[in-house]
Amino acid sequence: MRVVIAEDVVLLREGLAGLLERFGHTVAAAVGDAPGLLAAVAEHRPDAVVTDVRMPPGFSDEGLRAALELRERDPGLAVLVLSQYVEQTYAAELLDSGAGAGVGYLLKDRVGDVREFVAALDRVAAGGTVVDPEVVRQLLRRRRDPLDRLTAREQEVLGLIAEGRTNASIAKELFVTEAAVAKHIANIFAKLDLPPAADGHRRVLAVLAYLRQG
Repeated sequence: MRVVIAEDVVLLREGLAGLLERFGHTVAAAVGDAPGLLAAVAEHRPDAVVTDVRMPPGFSDEGLRAALELRERDPGLAVLVLSQYVEQTYAAELLDSGAGAGVGYLLKDRVGDVREFVAALDRVAAGGTVVDPEVVRQLLRRRRDPLDRLTAREQEVLGLIAEGRTNASIAKELFVTEAAVAKHIANIFAKLDLPPAADGHRRVLAVLAYLRQG
């Protein structure tokens, strides 16, 4: 997979490049600002982009807005946002782009395993959707606290659904049976007025569709 990285912190940028190359990917370019990201994608036509949110020149949301622009130009371009922040204004819009396929949003301080990060990028590049549970929680708060409808366990399950986990994976993570997971998911979808969704990708899209209504 050919990847373009956009990250203003040099050590992190070079570290990401080395990590991806170690796992067999090709880093076509590694840039430090949003204009550089747009130019690098135009030049190299990568399979995927990994970008921070806050970058020069304004250190606000330049990376995320650049990612949105890239997805508007090419909805099939896989984009994984890796940031310390949840930029609510544009996050839901990005997750909606390209019908929600091939996009992800992870928080830097919550990525605890490099293999999990690379696996998340692989899922996004394959057309999947990967969202950090904290991103989901913050976007949900925009919708008049619908989390109040969910139990603590249902909130945990919702976060794992957003990561694209299967019922078996969720059951293993929470030390419960798959039947219990299925019941929690049914309750979540009922409480949030979502239609049932059988496969994992459609489940993620259903949750994101709910978030976009806020």
